[in-house]
Amino acid sequence: MGNMVTEIVAFLLTISGWILVSSTLATDYWKVSSVDGTVITTATFWSNLWKTCVTDSTGVSNCKDFPSMLALDAYIQVCRGLMIAAVCLGFFGSILALVGMKCTKLGGTESTKARLTVLSGCHFILSGLCCMTACSIYAHRITTDFFDPLFVAQKFELGAALFIGWSGSVLCILGGLVFCLSMSEGFIVRSECLYSGTASFVTACNKDKKTDKSVHKEQAKPSRQFGRNAYV
Repeated sequence: MGNMVTEIVAFLLTISGWILVSSTLATDYWKVSSVDGTVITTATFWSNLWKTCVTDSTGVSNCKDFPSMLALDAYIQVCRGLMIAAVCLGFFGSILALVGMKCTKLGGTESTKARLTVLSGCHFILSGLCCMTACSIYAHRITTDFFDPLFVAQKFELGAALFIGWSGSVLCILGGLVFCLSMSEGFIVRSECLYSGTASFVTACNKDKKTDKSVHKEQAKPSRQFGRNAYV
């Protein structure tokens, strides 16, 4: 029962993290910059992995998609690939978790379900690592340009999407670790039980063999008392 509750908690953590990771891919504000006027903000510049936009004080946004994938900066291409990989890994991990959990009637035997659960945990851990790496690379580029005194172009700050991505990746990693650790404890307990059962069986067999040998020796050993009485 305790192992089932642990699986449910891990599943909720991983699914919540995967939802946050998936929403990060489509969130607008990966980096943001504001141009302030005398009274109000006159314009807000923001970008994500797919486009760059500017929003004026009236709320009207003008966006421009990145013209060519081959003309993009390398870090944007890497972040795109890592985020897409994170979403795909989380999707397959959620399917494996649903099949491998004990509270479902899918997956076959207990050993098969345990292997599927461990595999789903590995998928979620990889998904969290991919998302965390993508957000960290993007944030490193922003902070490098921001603190570079020789960088004369417009400087940006960290957007809300990066913090959402970091939060989702942490949840995915934690849930995946709980999946793997809970199943590994089950494997250890099973192996100890099997080992103890095998050892007790071997000990019992040895005792039986020793008992049989002693009985045979007693039967084969001549009775000296009987021999003396016979001559009398």
